[in-house]
Amino acid sequence: MELGIRNYMEDMVANKLDLLATEMEICECERCRMDIMAYVLNKLPPKYVVTNKGTIFAKLSVLQSQFEIDTVSLITQAAVMVKANPRHDEEA
Repeated sequence: MELGIRNYMEDMVANKLDLLATEMEICECERCRMDIMAYVLNKLPPKYVVTNKGTIFAKLSVLQSQFEIDTVSLITQAAVMVKANPRHDEEA
C-alpha cells in the first residue's frame, strides 16, 4: 500500500459543495468550483490524514454540528463572491 498525505478537508468541502451546488445555482465549471473550494479551504483548519485510522478520526471530528454550520456558511460566502465575479472566461 502506497502512503500519502491528504487534507481530508478537501474531500469534505468537495462533497458539501456537490450537495449545495444545484440548490444555490452555483456555476459548475471547474474554475468556479476551484475558486469556491480555495476560498473555503483557506478559511478552515486543515485535517491531514495518512492512514485509514487517521481518515476515520478526521471524519469523526468533522461531524460536529458547529463545524458543519461553519462549512456551509463559508461555501455560501464563497459562492456569492464567485457568482458576482466569475473567472471562468479567464485563462488559468
